[in-house]
Parts: sequence; C-alpha cells; structure tokens
Amino acid sequence: MPSYSTQDLQEEFLNVIRTGQETVVEAVRIWVDTVKSVTPKVPSIQVPLAGRLPTPEGIVTSAYDFAEKLLSSQRQFAEELVKATAPLMAGGGAKEEPGNGTEERAAAAE
Repeated sequence: MPSYSTQDLQEEFLNVIRTGQETVVEAVRIWVDTVKSVTPKVPSIQVPLAGRLPTPEGIVTSAYDFAEKLLSSQRQFAEELVKATAPLMAGGGAKEEPGNGTEERAAAAE
C-alpha cells in the first residue's frame, strides 16, 4: 500500500472539496436560470432604509474577515500551548541547571 504524506492528503481533500463546491455552484446557476425562465417579472419595490442593509457580498466578506481573524487567533493560542507544554514532551524537558529546581525533580524521579 503506498504511503501518502500529510501534505498530499490535505491537497487531495481540498481538491475534492473544491470539486464539490464547483458542482454546487453550477447546479445553483442552472436552477436560477430555470426559475428566471418560468417566473413572471416582479416589479421592484422601495423598502425603507434598504440602502442601509448590508449586501450579500458585504456579509460574506465580513464573515470571512472575522473567521480569518478568529483562525489566526486560534493558531497563535495553539502555538503558545505547544510552547508551554514543551517541557513535558519527551526530550523537551528543561536542562538541569543549579537553581532552577530541575535537579530536585530529577533526583525525586529516580
């Protein structure tokens, strides 16, 4: 059985997701064209304060800008946790230097 790197698996996963997304977008375009062809034209109406409502594009942009900031914050948090727990990892412990308390812990562990 061939082995795959994490990078290869991630790329394959992203390709599958993108293919699915493209399929959905094309299906929605076809659906919209079909609905437009069978529905009568509806006159536009003026809704009070409609100009103050966000556009669909603005909503998507705002949501993804927020998600990007949130993901960045979560990444920083995870990286800080990895650094904070590094002394507990095998081979990642603090060096035994006089005065930092590691010599007592090392002696107690023996």
